[in-house]
Amino acid sequence: MKFFKPTVVAVAMLTVLGCSQEAQEETTKAAKLDTEIQKQAYGLGASIGLYMQRNLEQQKKLGLGLDRDLITQGFVDSIDGKSLLEQEEIQTLLTTLDKQMKTKQQQMSAKSSVEGIAEGQKFLADNAKRDGVKVTASGIQYEVITEADGEKPLATDTVVVHYAGTLLNGEEFDSSIKRGEPAVFPLNRVIGGWTEGVQLMSVGAKYKFTIPSDLAYGPKGNPPTIPGNAVLQFEIELLEIKKEQAVVELGKVPAEVTEKAAVVK
Repeated sequence: MKFFKPTVVAVAMLTVLGCSQEAQEETTKAAKLDTEIQKQAYGLGASIGLYMQRNLEQQKKLGLGLDRDLITQGFVDSIDGKSLLEQEEIQTLLTTLDKQMKTKQQQMSAKSSVEGIAEGQKFLADNAKRDGVKVTASGIQYEVITEADGEKPLATDTVVVHYAGTLLNGEEFDSSIKRGEPAVFPLNRVIGGWTEGVQLMSVGAKYKFTIPSDLAYGPKGNPPTIPGNAVLQFEIELLEIKKEQAVVELGKVPAEVTEKAAVVK
């Protein structure tokens, strides 16, 4: 993760704890949002606050939690021209913090990757024994939630799906359902487990897939949501197949056009 630069940090401090001394003294007084410009100002502050909150949470997970009161005080002192630190020192401190976070992330990622191999292998072995679980030659495990008949997609097709993806601990890392919009993508441009698994389905079917890490994101994972060597689970509903369009070479007439011309004659 690229940590914020000093200018972003200073702005983000604005909403960490309500931000100004005046706001702290009048905590019971609600913000006035009567006009559009007031709402815009509040919305900007809320957006910055959420950004800062996410970063503070990540720092805490890495064991580098920062004191929120000091962050707010630094902001207030700075805008009052009373900062206790010079700009050059601030830059050095934040550069050091950035390096510390990267080191911690690498250490946690390596540890998680090693743990993920053993955890994934055990889960796959146990899950394969469950009733209703089928295993493909490549090692993908799947359960039929809703079956359907009809055409199945090819790897070259584009599919429209609803899905939810979770880690083995049940944590959901992605969901088209929560976004309220189906996902549309070429089937040969996603992780291998999807490319192979979705080809087993007909439109209207819904399957649950358990995908080994080597058919997902492998040792590198997909930070920050998916650790290395993670076995992933997806519930996928196939809504539509968009067939690949045939490419017509320049100077050649498509066969269907020739056939229609013959019929007209």
